[in-house]
Amino acid sequence: MNRLSAGSMVRWKDADWVVEGVPSLDQVVLRDPATGKHQVASSQDLQPRSSPAMGRAALMAIAKEDWAEANRRFQAISHLVDSPGQNKRADVQAVARILGKDTATIYRWIDAWKASGGLLSSLLRAPRSDRGGGRLRGEIEEVVSEQIHAYFLKPERPTIVDLHEQIQIACREKNLASPAFETVRRRVLNLSGRLVMAKRESRKLAREAYEPIKGSFPGADLPLAVYQVDHSPIDVIFVDEVYRRPINRAFMTVVIDSCTRMIAGFCVTFDNPGAMSAGLALTHAILPKEAWLAERNIDATWPNYGVPAKIYADNGKEFRGEMLKRACAEYGIVMENRPKGLPNYGGHVERLFRTVMKRAQNIPGSTFSNVEERGDYDSEGRAIMTLKEFERWFGIFVTKVYHQRRHRGIGWVPPIKLYERFILGSDAHIGIGLPMPIADPQKLRLDFLPSVTRSIQEYGVVIENIHYYSDVLRPWIHARDPKQTDRKRKFIFSVDPRDIGEVYFFDPETSTYFPVPYRDRTRPRMSVWELRAVLKYIAQHPELQPNEATIFDGLAEMRRIEEESAAKSLKARRRQQRRSDSRKAEPSTAAGKRAAPALTSAERLDEEEDVIYEPFDEIEEAP
Repeated sequence: MNRLSAGSMVRWKDADWVVEGVPSLDQVVLRDPATGKHQVASSQDLQPRSSPAMGRAALMAIAKEDWAEANRRFQAISHLVDSPGQNKRADVQAVARILGKDTATIYRWIDAWKASGGLLSSLLRAPRSDRGGGRLRGEIEEVVSEQIHAYFLKPERPTIVDLHEQIQIACREKNLASPAFETVRRRVLNLSGRLVMAKRESRKLAREAYEPIKGSFPGADLPLAVYQVDHSPIDVIFVDEVYRRPINRAFMTVVIDSCTRMIAGFCVTFDNPGAMSAGLALTHAILPKEAWLAERNIDATWPNYGVPAKIYADNGKEFRGEMLKRACAEYGIVMENRPKGLPNYGGHVERLFRTVMKRAQNIPGSTFSNVEERGDYDSEGRAIMTLKEFERWFGIFVTKVYHQRRHRGIGWVPPIKLYERFILGSDAHIGIGLPMPIADPQKLRLDFLPSVTRSIQEYGVVIENIHYYSDVLRPWIHARDPKQTDRKRKFIFSVDPRDIGEVYFFDPETSTYFPVPYRDRTRPRMSVWELRAVLKYIAQHPELQPNEATIFDGLAEMRRIEEESAAKSLKARRRQQRRSDSRKAEPSTAAGKRAAPALTSAERLDEEEDVIYEPFDEIEEAP
């Protein structure tokens, strides 16, 4: 895993820098390799120096055979990239013999995987090209890579000057131009610190330096080693954003770090748990959360981010879908189901849910744990909180309560303190450093979002009865499938359920995602849940057809009804309050009482319209 530790090469403000130190969870000290100047930078503003080849393909657009071949390549080299201490030349040669490849090819795969930040798609076959060029450069790269692994990374610890001379000799033997010394030096500085220590000093020193503390969960020896993911219904009735009317219970998906017990991310939705909520929760866990906290006005820190090595989840079907499998594989995340009969594989997140739900029972509108416990409590009548407000409530609970309290399972240490000890180190152990930020957060979000395939017509595309169009679609109108020319070509569109005001089109020629808005941009933006409510409304009126105009007309009509209902309810409450205030102001003695003024006909009519009759409230029971 790439980390921000001393010696790492990063990009900051469009220039290359070397990490000198990590003084806190959100800052690093950088050094300009050319001038020696030092700067303090936010870790969230950094990018990997060797940015991955973003958007080479939309994950779901990659042919199955190509994806399988990339998987086979990774499986062949996984023990070489995951265990630096075992990455001997003999091991590389053994892999090359098994696969029938050159040793240089195996080194090239390893370098490509590391340079991409651990993306599986970096191991895809390179597309054929007849444009020429690059052959000599590729041979030089093979020489440099082979000499670094065979000559530089050995116990004799040759210098970079020695390495450059060795590369010059190897290039001269092959009649190749030698690379500049600075090029070789940059390649060496970009090597993993753990890899260099393991190869040039000893595996034991590398292990002690980079694995300072052991955890109790199987394999959870470091932050990001093992995440647990699970779902649970929330024992609260939520209300809508505008009119505060009760809707229903919601579901929560939580991601927790098994080593430190830090909550890495979460997602709340009215949908039943599925691949979408799992993907949104994992995206929240992997990406930095400064912007998320600022949007919700939470003045706290939530420092953990990064790509986990392994995810343990239950056996739900959402964790077996192709979209989630490919997204996890792309970032090197191993997905495993919790073994049956081993409660320690899921106990952390389940205990968290018990803690959260017990605290949530203090929120008005709670459904409590069961019907017996709820009794006569009117959950819907007392509901007050929206889903967005619950997100803020839970974010404050995580950052200011849960992370700050001592946990018995980790030696009565607060999760935030244990996380700091791992990252920054202590007197007894060297810190492992911060995770390298994701180079392309938008790509990651789209990789974990559900997608659909559509052909492109002259009017654009139609998804869920809504038309979308942008000029970026123009070259692909009525495009034919290059493999089956009698069929229209299908294109990948990713959809964010929280805002379907635009979808994301993957252009196969530029390997880039582009936002595509509504064709009619005057339409209001909405979530997929609002869309479903509209479709439900349409279904209750057989005369209505489920087309785009009807959907937005229905949405407008529903909102008008909601506004009218809210206005009437507000008028009734105000009238009731005025009457109550008037009664309190009247004299208590009979002599001082005055007859209430008679209502006009208009006032009587207005009053009758606002009366709310309960069922059977005028029926008297027989004696």
